[in-house]
Amino acid sequence: MLRSTDRILVSHAGTLPRPDTVARVFDSGTEDELKRVLPEAVKDVVRRQAELGIDVVNDGEFSKRGGFSGYVRARISGIQQRAANEAAADGRRHDVTARDRAQFPGAFAAGVGPFRGGGTANAPYFCTGPLKYIGQANVQNDIANLKAATAGLQVEPYLPAIAPGTVEHWLWNEHYPDDESFLFAIADALHEEYRAITDAGVLLQIDDPDLPDGWQMYPDMSAADYRKYADLRVAAINRALEGIPEDRVRLHICWGSGHGPHRNDIPLEDIVDVVLKVRAECYSVEAANPMHEYEWHVWQTAKLPAGKALMPGVVGHATNVIEHPRTVADRLVRYAGVVGRENVIAGTDCGIGTRVGHPEIAWAKLESLVEGARLATKELWGR
Repeated sequence: MLRSTDRILVSHAGTLPRPDTVARVFDSGTEDELKRVLPEAVKDVVRRQAELGIDVVNDGEFSKRGGFSGYVRARISGIQQRAANEAAADGRRHDVTARDRAQFPGAFAAGVGPFRGGGTANAPYFCTGPLKYIGQANVQNDIANLKAATAGLQVEPYLPAIAPGTVEHWLWNEHYPDDESFLFAIADALHEEYRAITDAGVLLQIDDPDLPDGWQMYPDMSAADYRKYADLRVAAINRALEGIPEDRVRLHICWGSGHGPHRNDIPLEDIVDVVLKVRAECYSVEAANPMHEYEWHVWQTAKLPAGKALMPGVVGHATNVIEHPRTVADRLVRYAGVVGRENVIAGTDCGIGTRVGHPEIAWAKLESLVEGARLATKELWGR
């Protein structure tokens, strides 16, 4: 993967604003309609990223109908959808705001936060048989569209794919005997998607927001208990990555994209060593979010392993306020001071395309990201 050898490179964590043609199909179109509009839409969004000065680009996640989790439901067999109010077989609540919800019940009742009315507690998707990857044609279409769009451009293409542990959070297990068997079955299915992406020469980004925000789901867990929980989910990622070179992989984690309090997010320092067990060359973390910006300090003691890179989010999705380029540069210089300038890539906290108020704001944030990286480069390299 590209590294910041002579300047701060720029990428981002995922979703970009959808053009009207794609948005209409997302809402009410068919898969065939989506397939027809994607090539031109991906070409346009890649061109815009390249013209802006983004070095590592994606397809805007335009192919991921249903979002970064939902898209995979059509790519794995053994999943059954039921009535939205049907309780899960084991009775667990999969609510990634549970700790915050308990502390701020009035705010959540009033609609603050991402999951008003109970979160994902009544998830209507169930694993009822062996899980098997059936999305070969889908992922090859994703790859073909992105490679065609990036041909001739001085950019590196990447495609995001979901992590096993994040699939687990919306998929209720009624088939496998225990959590480990279930997670590893998901991992084995996702391995096919991961391998297809990297075999095609495209960088793989594994999205695992629920590695940190699963902490909110279990209010009775101690930090030590949660580390064991997270360790098993990391083992599932690594199983899915078997045979894939580390330098073709980056990991994105965050604490959920909802605009809630986030007061009870697990601190990065409590799980950073677990996160670093993932066999990836680059780690993308939130660093602009008001609850997590301070965590650059974590890297003063938790040393980034040799050969690894860090992609801190230096513009965020939690506010419509556009970060000043100097603020972006200051954040990047701060990280460069603790992990080394060649190990820093400018990124976003999360995908911002559908999480800020308007596409104009999302693109303006990316403009600030690029300009901030230029300012940081001037300060760090003197040019």
